[in-house]
Amino acid sequence: MNEMRQFIQPWRHVFKLDPDRELGDRELDAICRSGTDAILVGGSTGLTYENTAGLLSRLRSYELPCALEVSELEAAVPGFDVYMIPMVLNTPDTDWILGHHRRAIERFGSLIPWEMVLTEGYIVLNEDSSVARLTNADSRLSARAAAAYAEIADKLMGLPVVYLEYSGMFGDMDVVREVRESVEHSQLFYGGGITGAAEAEQAAALSDTVVVGNIIYRDVQQALLTVQAVKKTLKTTI
Repeated sequence: MNEMRQFIQPWRHVFKLDPDRELGDRELDAICRSGTDAILVGGSTGLTYENTAGLLSRLRSYELPCALEVSELEAAVPGFDVYMIPMVLNTPDTDWILGHHRRAIERFGSLIPWEMVLTEGYIVLNEDSSVARLTNADSRLSARAAAAYAEIADKLMGLPVVYLEYSGMFGDMDVVREVRESVEHSQLFYGGGITGAAEAEQAAALSDTVVVGNIIYRDVQQALLTVQAVKKTLKTTI
């Protein structure tokens, strides 16, 4: 797992692609040639083995690291460079912290490539998002409460990634800043509501890795502008 930590460490900008959404060949080519550091494949609903494998086969035409966020066990397709396993920290439903994970290990334990697995400590902060509804996440958190969850992931659990997930809305940068101040060892991912360069710059200043997703499917040109916006932005030194 230490090798996987090192593998993702250089990632500043990541495009997240959903296998359940359509993306033309021209748009995919532009995304993969944009200068982004990696492609993260994942989604909250509609993931199948077939659509995930189909997207991976298209991505393998490009020399880009490809990660799969395993939120649906049936869509765990071999051939990715790293498998990222979300644990939703701010939910009372323990299935999303340990339950689904236990059942997956019971079923596939001997087949899991542990050397390619990284765990993400998810903090879901948009109560109207599909992931919040799916996981019953307690998304109405103060900045200090969100930072406390981040410290649990970072200092108590030693997770390689803390992921602030605003999915569908641009986040409160005061909350992101307080989380940034609390995280010492984990790589801080930010995702949600980035629709262009200005938001990408703000998120990049306070996080290690910026994940850009939904805008790809609405305005690919705006999505492309986020790459250099992130790359030119220095992280805030706390």
